Amino acid sequence: MMKTIHTAGLVVVNNSRLLLAFSAKKRAWYLPGGKVDEGETVAEALVREIREELSVALSPEQLEYFTHISAPAFGEPDMIMMEQDCFFCNEPIQPVASNEILDLRYFSRKDYALEEHQVPGVLMAFDELEKRGLI
Repeated sequence: MMKTIHTAGLVVVNNSRLLLAFSAKKRAWYLPGGKVDEGETVAEALVREIREELSVALSPEQLEYFTHISAPAFGEPDMIMMEQDCFFCNEPIQPVASNEILDLRYFSRKDYALEEHQVPGVLMAFDELEKRGLI
């Protein structure tokens, strides 16, 4: 039986590059964000995760819905899908890696292709950004 993980991701584009966070646990680059806890909205989860991971205080009002990504959950057993609602922040942020995030970096798709692991959800985010002419 297929299991689903509900997550929220922040999409930050600067100079046609996508901000990704390097996870200490998964050893791969992801969109900043994380799992939605029981009883919280997707926007509330993203605000909490961004405060924990990037040391940035956002409010749900600063978030603008971008897209939904459905992809195999990287680093999880087979048959687990990630369902991720992705948002833009409608004002500039100054992220700083903290907690389980070892590094932050802006990537072009070409740069990302050189990484050891490509996360399916990140590739889908690149696809959507390219389709909309945002990178």
